[in-house]
This record gives sequence, structure tokens and C-alpha cells, in this order.
Amino acid sequence: MDESIISFNKLLEESIKKNWDLDALTDYKSTTLQYKDVARKIEKIHIILEESGVQKGDKVAICGRNSSHWGVAFLSVLTYGAVAVPILHEFKADNIHSIVNHSEAKMLFVGDVVWENLNEAVMPMLEGIILINDFSILVSRNKKLDYAREHLNELFGKKYPKNFRIEHISYYKDSPEELALINYTSGTTSYSKGVMLPFRAIWSNVQFALDHLPLSSGNVVVSMLPMAHMYGMAFEFLYEVCNGCHIYFLTRMPTPKIVFQAFAEIKPHFIVAVPLIIEKIIKKSILPYLQTPQMKILLKVPIINDKIKTAVREKIVNAFGGRFCELILGGAPFNREVENFLHSIHFPYTVGYGMTECAPLISYAPWDTFAKYSCGRCIDRMELKILSSDPYNTVGEVVCRGANVMLGYYKREDATKEVLDENGWLHTGDLGLIDTDGNLYLKGRSKTMLLSSNGQNIYPEEIEDKLNTLPYVSESVIVQQNSKLVALIYPDFEDAFAHGLDNTGLEKIMEENRIQLNATLPNYSQINKIKIYPEEFEKTPKRSIKRFLYQEAKG
Repeated sequence: MDESIISFNKLLEESIKKNWDLDALTDYKSTTLQYKDVARKIEKIHIILEESGVQKGDKVAICGRNSSHWGVAFLSVLTYGAVAVPILHEFKADNIHSIVNHSEAKMLFVGDVVWENLNEAVMPMLEGIILINDFSILVSRNKKLDYAREHLNELFGKKYPKNFRIEHISYYKDSPEELALINYTSGTTSYSKGVMLPFRAIWSNVQFALDHLPLSSGNVVVSMLPMAHMYGMAFEFLYEVCNGCHIYFLTRMPTPKIVFQAFAEIKPHFIVAVPLIIEKIIKKSILPYLQTPQMKILLKVPIINDKIKTAVREKIVNAFGGRFCELILGGAPFNREVENFLHSIHFPYTVGYGMTECAPLISYAPWDTFAKYSCGRCIDRMELKILSSDPYNTVGEVVCRGANVMLGYYKREDATKEVLDENGWLHTGDLGLIDTDGNLYLKGRSKTMLLSSNGQNIYPEEIEDKLNTLPYVSESVIVQQNSKLVALIYPDFEDAFAHGLDNTGLEKIMEENRIQLNATLPNYSQINKIKIYPEEFEKTPKRSIKRFLYQEAKG
């Protein structure tokens, strides 16, 4: 491999020059920045960082909702040669304070909503806090920072006296093993750790997307996932800006109503999502329509069956804007009933697999060669294997190594040694199988696998997948109490009450669900009891349930 071309900053620089006059970043229902505007703002932030004494390799934190200026701030940090520390805006204030301090950030770019809850006094190492919305100074402990911001236009004019032009762009020359960013995870089985991602991992993910995903310069995309999470950052932002695409940021909570309003107006060419969004649409709007007695009969008639499926496919495609070439799902398990349905109507979906520690991609396959229930195949510049005596039939841990793998956990050598072995294999903690074609099938997390009293392995995710398709079940978590399995269920209260059920009636339905579910399960994985939860389970930003919060739940 020619290492001279392994440079994220070089990819970005070439894209900005090539797409100078094209639209780049838009805050939905608000302003648009073209690539030349992004370049100009990056240069101004470089001046602020340089004049205020930020050195190459210093940490700069960014915390706020997705927006054009969030993207500009992030790109400015990497192209300057500092280390970005993106922080999820959904974290509690104490957690944000802790991450800023643990990362030793010198600067913090912060959104206005997040800023309302923060306390600068408990972040003493920060030299400045800058508002993402307009890059104004909120807090300064550095006179040079004050001067730089106050005289920014003057300094910019002095540096570029005959206007800022394409030929002026020359970004920091990153090297493959150099630290690019520290991404603090919000996992389903543990608390935050700072994942150290080198430039090669960022470049490798973007280069894979450029080589294999279907977008081209000028195409449009809607950014729904938080950019402070690697899934959204890599495939709704970095890939697109290195490809000359136009990204629309929702800048608000991506509720189904807002998402589909945006899809109808923007008509994205490519969609990245977590399963929850599409599952809700299919389970609430489509499957009930197809499960009426009359429709069940019609679906058994060959030609009519095909026509119905074609019509339904067209309806769903149009709901997503009508012109996307592929929908990629990832970040959480996909419900099998919904997947079976999408597969049956030839909907252009695929499911990828990754983790923050791989920035994030490990496996993927395009929708037309994707194997149902799988997570695709190992991607370029990566190796993948199952730690099992028979990887095709016996479940084992998924391990991988290659260009996408992290350097380790920041200031956590102990945690790094737990997952990165001496041969460079990253132990993912996920369990799976692989078939003879290289398709990966996940069975669950090693930390969530339960052991029955007679020594049988129980994968709670597989039971939850079946349970979540039963009447009035919105989501569920299977836990073990005194060697018995208990199902914690958050019901679809709105649907239940709309059908005249009170709490007693709902409890009765849930008990019927338990009996129906147990009829499909082996004896060792039978559900002993159901407990109804009054509110949604707490989730990570990629909408996976934080399972560790419920392992000790009492029934």
C-alpha cells in the first residue's frame, strides 16, 4: 500500500478544491454553506487556534447538536493538526465536564443548548469556550484568544491580502499512525472510554465508502445520527464532504415526523439509519395492513401477491424521498420480522457492522449481494475471524484487525490490553458465526450472554427479537434473576389504550405473549415472568438499550 496517499486531510483538501462552487452544508430550513465558504471558515478557525497558542496535537473538544458549524469546527481541528474530542450533546453535564477534563482539552466548541447546563469553573484546563452557533467567545482565560477573535477579519485580511482562493488551501499533513480524535463511547454494557482513533482509521473508512458506496459529487444526504458518534460522523458527514456531496443537518430531534418531512423535501440519494426508525414505520403502518384476513388471502394468489408487494415497496421507497439508491442500517440489531418483510419486497436495504473502536466499519455488503440476517462481509484493509473450533457452526467471539482499528483507550492501558492482543486482534465482545461466503451473523454480546442452569448458552437478543413482534410490545430486555429468565417490557401504551385496554388488560395480553413466546423457545430459555416498565429504556445515541442499567432489575 502506498502510504503517501493515506491521508484524510489530503482527501478533504482535494474535495474542497474540486467542489469549490457546490453546496456543502445546510442547516435544514436555514442557511447553506458552499465548499468555498467551509474552506474560508476553516481558515479563520485555524487563525484563532494558532494565534491563541494551540499546538499541533493539543486536544480541542466539540459538543453540540449536528449543524453546519459543528462540521466546520470538527474539520478545522483535524486540518489544523490538533486532536478532536467530539462529545455527544445528549451526555449529562457532569459527564461532559468529566470528558473535557479527562481529555485535557484546551478549547471547547459548544452549542447554545448544551452551554446552558455547563459550568466552566469545573473545567479549569480550558483556555477558551467558543459558541458553535457563531464562533463567538463565551469564556476566555487567554488574552491571545480574545485578541484573535476581536481582530479576526483583520488577521484574515493580512494573511490573504488579495482574497482567499483555492490555491491557498494547504492542510496539515497527517501521518497514518498519528492520533486524529478521541471518541468517548456510550456503550450498552459499560461506561464511557476514550477511543483513540488514528488518521489511518478515519482515512480507511472514508476511502472504503468512496470505493464502494454509490454517492457522487452534488448528491444530497440528510444527517440524522449524531456526528459525535462514529457511525454518523463517518457515513453521514466525512464520506460526503470528501465526495463533494450536499449534507442537510436536521438541527433538531430526528422524530419520525421531522425525518419524513425532510425526506419528502430533500429526496436524499443515500440513507444511513438505525433500525428503530424503519422498524417503527413498518410495524405501525405497513404490517397491520398486510395482516388483515382479506390481504392474507390475496397474498397467496401468485400474480396479485407480486403486485401488492410492488405497490408496498413503492410506497415505502416514496416515504424515504423516492430516489435513494440504498438504505444502510447499523448500530443495533434489526428485527427479523421486519427484515423478512423488506427482503420479500426487494427493498434496497443492507445491514453493516462496526464499533467505535474501528471508526467504525468492520463488515458491509451492498444491498444486491447482501445475505439476509447477516451483517455483510469483512471490508477492505480489515481481517475478521471467529474464535471458535468451528466458525461455521459453533458461536465464538468476533475478532478483527487492520487499518480501521484504534490505537487504544486514552489513559486506560488496562482496558486497552483487555481488548487488543499482542497480534493486533481487536476482541469485539460480540458473538457470531461466519458462513462459507464470508457473511457474518451476529448472535449477541459476550457480556450479555446468559448461562442456563444446565449449562446452555442463552442469547437474550434473539429472544427479545421474537418478543418485540408480539402485540403491544414496544421494546424489551431479557435478564436473569435467581437463574430464571425475566422479560422487562416497555409496552406501546398509546396503541394499547387506543384499543380500549387498561393496565389490567395490558398485563393479561403480556402474559398471553409470554405463553406464546415460550411455545417457540427451548425449555432452557423459557421466560418465567414478565415485568412491565412504565417508560422507555435508556438508550445510547445509536438507539441501543443500555443493558447494564437493567441487569440488576428486580421483578
